[in-house]
Amino acid sequence: MNLPVTGVSNVTFIDEHPAVGDVQSEILSGLQSQPKTVSPKFFYDECGSQLFEQITRLPEYYPTRTEKALLTRYREEIAHYCGSGCIFIEPGSGNCEKVRLLLGSLRPAAYVPVDISAQFLQSAAIELGKEYPALQVVAVCADFNQSWAFTQELPAGKRVVFYPGSTIGNLEPANARQFLRQIATVVGSDGGVLIGVDLHKSSDRLNAAYNDEQGITAEFNFNLLNRINTLVDAEFERTAFEHHAFYNRDARRVEMHLVSPRAQTVRCNGSYIDFDAGESIHTENSYKYSVESFSELAASAGLVLQRSWLDEEQLFSVHYLSVRA
Repeated sequence: MNLPVTGVSNVTFIDEHPAVGDVQSEILSGLQSQPKTVSPKFFYDECGSQLFEQITRLPEYYPTRTEKALLTRYREEIAHYCGSGCIFIEPGSGNCEKVRLLLGSLRPAAYVPVDISAQFLQSAAIELGKEYPALQVVAVCADFNQSWAFTQELPAGKRVVFYPGSTIGNLEPANARQFLRQIATVVGSDGGVLIGVDLHKSSDRLNAAYNDEQGITAEFNFNLLNRINTLVDAEFERTAFEHHAFYNRDARRVEMHLVSPRAQTVRCNGSYIDFDAGESIHTENSYKYSVESFSELAASAGLVLQRSWLDEEQLFSVHYLSVRA
């Protein structure tokens, strides 16, 4: 449902949040599988979103500041590829921080932030709408990993999907390919994709980025247990698990886990989940690519790499893709 946001005339809100039963079923299925997994999308309640904002400002966590520098340095060129007056769609928009770097050059007809955390999304959209009163903001609460049906309610015009932060790295390569195919369908033959991709680099640099000295990333990981407790009526205790993050060089991905150091049984949604000593809940992957390997992945999804922007250390990359003719 498309609803105006009280007091901010240029902001509307579309609520496509998945049903509670669907969320519970997905979480329980992951906890009952072998190995146990929970999707990283469930990190992002209001607390999780705030913790991730803190992570992005940590000295060890290079991706955000490097990507922001690229978007700032090349924003005029990026705007040229995206085209003036586009419908700029950002799945996983968070606090809408990065789009602010582009709006002055881009001048989109509408900006569409999409996030699964309704309260955080509304707050961010209202703040942005007040900052840019001439900008049409259409905020969408949805699980974009499940459905893009909300795009049927968007204004007409060239569509560009903005997917920063190397969030594409959270997906298994086969799922990333399918996701990119979905985006290609959404933007169509005249649209585009502006996407941030983290690059393969030394294990030391990557391990430090996900094991910061202040322990904020660990808190972010532990907060997922609170989310599970709330969403599926469970009794996970954060003190009964340990944060574990490491770079799997062979798979070219950082893995994040919540490890049970001892055997235990946790009540969960009227049933019980058993853990062996050392068993974990796999909470996140973050795949790293080279420009060549990402270009190949995009091509397999029907997208053509038109332009790439890299920092001098080649830590991070931003790409503009179009749909293959």
